[in-house]
Amino acid sequence: METKVTTHVVKGLVIALILIVISLIGQFLEINLETWFSWTSVLIFIAAITVAVNIYGKQVNYNATFGNLFAHGFKTTAVVVCITFLFTVLSMYVLFPDMIDKIIAKGMEDAKRQGKITDEQIQQGGDMIRKITVITLLAGSLIGGLVMGAIGGLLGAIFTKKNPQTPFQQTM
Repeated sequence: METKVTTHVVKGLVIALILIVISLIGQFLEINLETWFSWTSVLIFIAAITVAVNIYGKQVNYNATFGNLFAHGFKTTAVVVCITFLFTVLSMYVLFPDMIDKIIAKGMEDAKRQGKITDEQIQQGGDMIRKITVITLLAGSLIGGLVMGAIGGLLGAIFTKKNPQTPFQQTM
């Protein structure tokens, strides 16, 4: 009996749901702006893509090339990034509309503590800072997710056993 291969869409949905739940936990516990928390999400994302590629390799009996494995990982990443980007937009404008203000306040506090910015500069650049923050969050969600997924796909393709068969090696 042939093993059924789980599609990249299903794996992407599961990984995206895990990342969304982690994000919601961070929001409700108010630890989402902590540096360690964001790195935790990054590591979970990379590990999940790596495991998804490994599962794919196992399901095809390791008859896949490096390129096939990486492509599966990147397709899974694309699904995850699409879903998490929509969640990011939804959370910024609907679920947690004060999130942007909290991010800006923390950034200003850090900049003041380091002596990089004054209260006068904050007053002058308030609207511009908000626009830049929104653009950075949205672009970071897309580009950062694709980069993390590419790393996970590469790691998965590297660590998954490969035993590709050529048409001449296949038995009838």
